Amino acid sequence: MRTGEIRDALKGNYGRRWRAKTRILLVMGDASQVELLVPKLTSLRWVEGDGVVLIWGGGLTETPDVTLFDAIRKLHRRPLDGIVWVTPTFQHQQALVQSAPVISLSAEQADNAARHLQAVFITLRWRVPLYLWSLYGTRDDVTLHSATCLFPAGCTTALCRSQLTSLAIQMAEQGTQQVTRNIRDNVLLKMANLLMPGAEAISESLSTFFSPHRPLPLAAVILSQYAESTSSGVAHAWRRDDRWRALLDSLPALPTELKAQRTGRSGMGVLAVCTAGLILLWGAGMVVSFLANRNLIGESLDQARLAGGPDKPLAERLTALSALQQTPGMLRWRQQNGVPWYYRFGLSQNDALLDALWPRYTRIAIPLLRDEAAQHLTQELTALTRLAPDSPQFAAQAKIAYNQLKMYLMLSRPEQMEASFFSQALMQDWPERAGISRASWQGVGPGLWQFWGEHLQAHPEWKIAADKNLISQVRTLLIRQMGIRNGEAALYQKIIEQVTPHYTDLRLEDMTGDTRAEHVFYTRSSVAGVYTRKAWEEEVLPAIEKIVNNRREEMDQVLGDDTHSASDPLSPQALKTRLSERYFTDFADNWLDFLNSIRWKRTQTLSDAIDQLTLIADIRQSPLIALMNTLVVQGRTGLTGEALSDSLVKSAKELFNTKENQTIDQHAREDGPMASTFSPILALMDEQSAGQDISHLSLQTYLTRVTQVRLKLQQITNAADPQGMSQALAQTVFQGKTIDLTTTRDYGNLVAASLGQAWSGFGQTMFIQPLEQSWQQVLQPTAAGLNAQWKALIVNDWNSAFGGRYPFRDVGSEASLPLLAQYLRSDNGRIPHFLESHLSGVLHKQGRHWVADTVNAQGLVFNPAFLEAMDQLSQIADVAFIRGEAGMRFELRPGTARDVMQTDLVLDGQKLTYVNQMPAWKNVVWPADTQASGATLSWVSTNTGTRIYSDNPGTWGWIRLLEKAEITDNAGVSSGFNLRWTAQDGLPLNYTLRTEAGEGPLVLLKLRDFELPEAIFVVNSKISSEEEE
Repeated sequence: MRTGEIRDALKGNYGRRWRAKTRILLVMGDASQVELLVPKLTSLRWVEGDGVVLIWGGGLTETPDVTLFDAIRKLHRRPLDGIVWVTPTFQHQQALVQSAPVISLSAEQADNAARHLQAVFITLRWRVPLYLWSLYGTRDDVTLHSATCLFPAGCTTALCRSQLTSLAIQMAEQGTQQVTRNIRDNVLLKMANLLMPGAEAISESLSTFFSPHRPLPLAAVILSQYAESTSSGVAHAWRRDDRWRALLDSLPALPTELKAQRTGRSGMGVLAVCTAGLILLWGAGMVVSFLANRNLIGESLDQARLAGGPDKPLAERLTALSALQQTPGMLRWRQQNGVPWYYRFGLSQNDALLDALWPRYTRIAIPLLRDEAAQHLTQELTALTRLAPDSPQFAAQAKIAYNQLKMYLMLSRPEQMEASFFSQALMQDWPERAGISRASWQGVGPGLWQFWGEHLQAHPEWKIAADKNLISQVRTLLIRQMGIRNGEAALYQKIIEQVTPHYTDLRLEDMTGDTRAEHVFYTRSSVAGVYTRKAWEEEVLPAIEKIVNNRREEMDQVLGDDTHSASDPLSPQALKTRLSERYFTDFADNWLDFLNSIRWKRTQTLSDAIDQLTLIADIRQSPLIALMNTLVVQGRTGLTGEALSDSLVKSAKELFNTKENQTIDQHAREDGPMASTFSPILALMDEQSAGQDISHLSLQTYLTRVTQVRLKLQQITNAADPQGMSQALAQTVFQGKTIDLTTTRDYGNLVAASLGQAWSGFGQTMFIQPLEQSWQQVLQPTAAGLNAQWKALIVNDWNSAFGGRYPFRDVGSEASLPLLAQYLRSDNGRIPHFLESHLSGVLHKQGRHWVADTVNAQGLVFNPAFLEAMDQLSQIADVAFIRGEAGMRFELRPGTARDVMQTDLVLDGQKLTYVNQMPAWKNVVWPADTQASGATLSWVSTNTGTRIYSDNPGTWGWIRLLEKAEITDNAGVSSGFNLRWTAQDGLPLNYTLRTEAGEGPLVLLKLRDFELPEAIFVVNSKISSEEEE
């Protein structure tokens, strides 16, 4: 069915308001019954007549036609006024005498009809009244009769039965009257005869429609005859008869619950509610907006009045101005980003208030800020011009005058204003202001100047009229004082900032490719991508050339002359040279920092160290060669001898692990801007010079020697007794002999030293630590073996001979001097002999001290106690055992003392008596060749006779006596010492000792509590942090 056709027909018949003049009914039911009620409706689909439109809706036993009902729903906002269900039920007879019960709807039929109608309502989205129309018989009289039973809203089964019974009684009365007039007009009596006994059955069959759980708007039951088929010559035309009068009249009179109404929410209703809500919200928003705008305007005006009041204190005015300037800033931000909702609703005064505040702010801020700042800066600059250029005051003032001039120019040139700099510099230059405390000024000042500076460019009328003569004078003085013009640094920094984002940092793995560099060395640092040859050739050099070609040197805005700023250009080539020099200086620094941060990876075993040496010496897979070739490529940055395209191709080949890039570059001798930094590397990679000069250091020679060392170490690991062979190798070095490992290590030290101090970290890592680490792996087991030999050959016998004896312990038994001489004498003593035979390659005697060899002893940690003990024993041997056997000569001289009349000192039979005569020196030999060895000291005082201070028999008696003396240096006697014993009665017994060598017999006192260390080396100690780095 085409709804457009119906709408057009109705518009044509009834005008634009056709819906108000028509009633639209949906006719449903059995098609044959519908044809009896409305002829040709099922075939035409819709008919219209006398303001009534009937639409065929199909049977109730069929599935609802969704397409049909969607089309009906689109016909009008209110698509239907009612539904007519045509059915033959409730009628069964033609005679007046009842002979059979009424055939009513079954429960299943009623339920199916109810479900069908509910589906129709859902599809239409409208709930319309339902009229059940029952037809029977034929028209056999002149008049068409019908009976209509209307139901109220909320009708029940009982109420339905009562309504039907009442209708039957009325129809019986009317039928009786009609029969008296015309015996054939008995239709009403037949209907009454149907309803009277069948009211209960009919109401029961309709109970489904009255169910409270699923009520249907059943408005009426209509009983009538069907009419004979009549046709009209006009399509879709229909002639309405009197049977439809009661139905059409009941439509406007139906209860509200039964009238047609939309199911769900009405679009217009929702729109009305939303509109009302929006109006209320808008009204509330207008109230809020009014209050907020009024409050903002009032506060702004109050702040402006306070700030502009000339009678107010300066502190209050500046504070108010600080608060006032926040409002224009806020309003301008809102102008750009949007006003808050509670200031809108058609009442926003943002732009108007902003326009009104700027003049007020200008009028207040110019005298308070701009004029005061200009006056302060003018005074400061004028004071500078009055100082003598060669005075200390001028030199000090000139350091800050640059910023003062810059701020002065910013006030006169809005386009040069830098708000942050202006605020900070002015507050530093003007920390105190008259009329306001320092704390308050420091609190509000920065914000005031920051705001002024940020908005000066937007308000050029705020600028001051600069004093050109003052500016010219100050510029001349500053240029003479500073001797430079700025601008070059800014150009360079701009280039770097522009190029930096285009290149990623260059890491160690990028430089070594697939060479397993992580197994030998590592670093967490990287080289900034802007400082690479690729960046230089692709962007940095073109950027410099563009600046040189398109611009002259920009005159510094502070020191530049306004009238001659473009008449004194720098040479383009000179500018290019200076910018390039800056770049290559930073280039070299970046690479040096990166390379010196590389660290060699420590290994735990000799096998791992051999693997590292194998890897770095492999001509095809060496990460060291790959790294060195990368350095050659980068070191040639800035060369002009190669075409740019060839250079880039070569750089790519050497950086990305192709087979060719693992061989040593033979063309590394070019001169360029990086030659001063990379020349050691380029020289190391120059094999041509190496072939011409045998003294030339080269990487190839170094790697060849590393290979020799690696083969030697592999022999050790593959030997039947690896530990024994490694100890023999180390012992060879300990004995002062050279081997391949030590010569290669010396060569690596020489290579590292040839790189210079700038490359010290890189040289240490690449050329010293690989061999140093291998040497340490060889030395560690050997050091433990030497400790064992030292203990077995020396320490154990020493402890057996001297342990628990004097002077090593304070006991009566004494150590044998001849035996001690066998250990200590310098010519062939056991200890010196052991050191010479086992440690001559790593330990040397310098004077009285034993010192570790700085080369061969690398990787060994000498026991500090051992070195200290050897130094101590060497000093004793040089004094006490100078002739091989124990013995020394010295002189003694008695000294005077109050109340001491005589002293007697007997030393190994040598007697020295003093009776207060002139003191004289006496030569003494110790130990003397006598059987009466020992030392005795006695004295005679003025109060007592001879008394013995101490009697010490034995070879060590003299040393025991010296141990009891107070010993001090004698400044008046060369190699002399003052000896003082305090007698039992408190009297001093004084002597002076003069030795031939060193401390003489006093040196033996160092053996007191002496213990010989059991270890020469500290084994399995951690490498010091310095070595690790």
